[in-house]
Amino acid sequence: MRSIRLRLDVSYDGADFSGWAVQPGRRTVAGVLLEALGRLAGVDTPLGLTVAGRTDAGVHASGQVCHIDLPADTYAELESSLLRRLAALMPADARVKAITPVPETFDARFSATFRRYEYRVADTLWGPEPLRRHDTIGWVRPLDVDRLTVAAAGLTGEHDYAAYCKRKEHATTVRAITRFDWRRDPDGVVVATVEADAFCQSMVRSLVGALLAVGDGRRDPGWPSTLLTRTERSSEVTVAPAHGLTLIAVGYPDEAAYASRAEATRRLRA
Repeated sequence: MRSIRLRLDVSYDGADFSGWAVQPGRRTVAGVLLEALGRLAGVDTPLGLTVAGRTDAGVHASGQVCHIDLPADTYAELESSLLRRLAALMPADARVKAITPVPETFDARFSATFRRYEYRVADTLWGPEPLRRHDTIGWVRPLDVDRLTVAAAGLTGEHDYAAYCKRKEHATTVRAITRFDWRRDPDGVVVATVEADAFCQSMVRSLVGALLAVGDGRRDPGWPSTLLTRTERSSEVTVAPAHGLTLIAVGYPDEAAYASRAEATRRLRA
């Protein structure tokens, strides 16, 4: 049976989800998405849902990407109304914002060239604004953005980030961070932006946790980069809370390079 590959652009508030991946007995983003899709396409229709990056419990997304394979006749029937009907079936804390037919060479996970995250920290005496409490953590010590910037520069490039990762068997902890910077927004919130080809589990939150100790003066700006010589996760690194983290963008090459990018990524991750 011929199928149509569809790219789905997804956003969600992770506060009430146990992460992205389906877990028995737990509410997850993939779980509610598959339930909604199943009501439209049929519960027995295999969709092959593949996501750009599995987010942990409590982590948010405004730029998540996944793909499904929908039978061509089902897509023809649903095409004009699929986005609207999904909006009616999805919960208020998860949205499919766009549905785009893509070549079968597109792979939401392996064709991606980068993932970009932001982490928000309020270091004001009163803490985060109530309306941003789900995506901004409070920090009791004042943060120095200049110190954070210096420390972040030492962590960019291609390195083995074993000290900042939860190691998985037969998986590499080598990654290439192409952007890591900090800013203070007009509302006073300090925001970290981190971009890499991919991330290990809890890697971004570990990087942020290490740098917050620099920003508030407890650690020297050169300390986080010294951990790159470690071959195991460092007990000195505190993992920052999940709710401050949001996946804001996933990048892809031109259409003609989908397959070659996916093949290269699979070789690298193996």
